[in-house]
Amino acid sequence: MLAIFEKAALDAGRAIMEICRAGPEVRMKPDHSPVTEADERAERIILADLSESLGAIPVVAEESAAAGHIPETAGRFLLVDPLDGTREFVGGHCDFTVNIALIEAGRPVAGFVYAPALGVAYAGSPEGAFKLTVDEDFRVSERKTIASRTAPANPKALISRSHNSPATLEYLEANDIADRSVVGSSLKFCLLAEGSADLYPRFGCTMEWDTAAGDAILRAAGGITLTLDGLPLTYGKRGRKDLRDFANPDFIAWGKQP
Repeated sequence: MLAIFEKAALDAGRAIMEICRAGPEVRMKPDHSPVTEADERAERIILADLSESLGAIPVVAEESAAAGHIPETAGRFLLVDPLDGTREFVGGHCDFTVNIALIEAGRPVAGFVYAPALGVAYAGSPEGAFKLTVDEDFRVSERKTIASRTAPANPKALISRSHNSPATLEYLEANDIADRSVVGSSLKFCLLAEGSADLYPRFGCTMEWDTAAGDAILRAAGGITLTLDGLPLTYGKRGRKDLRDFANPDFIAWGKQP
């Protein structure tokens, strides 16, 4: 499964970087979020790769979902964000990612996150969590096992560059967490997974395709993502009154809880 995700993500990353070098044209979707040709071409590549190898598993992908194409998701399905961190991509930052995840019974059990501009990728499954180095020819040159760390007395928090909120800052202040780094996209989960930071509080809207792959990697590395009631974040959330399908509640992702 992870080998299939890896190929699809690297193929998509190559296309994203071609568009990045040429200069993307930006449009706004009905929800006022940006979209580029890179998002759309990467999604087409990923869906084609997944269909070839995993055609029997339904796929919920961000741009297809925005167009109203959403399959049934009972039991086992895939979540795809072809370009997480579009604002970072458009703004010239390097921390945008390709995200692919497998969901089973509401849990993210396998995930792959690729940051093509940084030349790194992360993978996680019940077999463990891994960091990959990807060369300029979009080939993996190194793989190493990673694990989250137990939070120290003065934990390090990661916060969103483009979607920070007053509630997030209030949480950090209330818990005397002064060590903070700003990072875009699902890389925040991956940095927790490799032990570079300790928590990622997110107060504000995210969608399941934003979080599933990184969450799977974090859990494989020994961490967890919890809602504010202390329960693990679940996936496949649909049909809720007054809530968007696949929308996440507020959560805190932890490397290892203190």
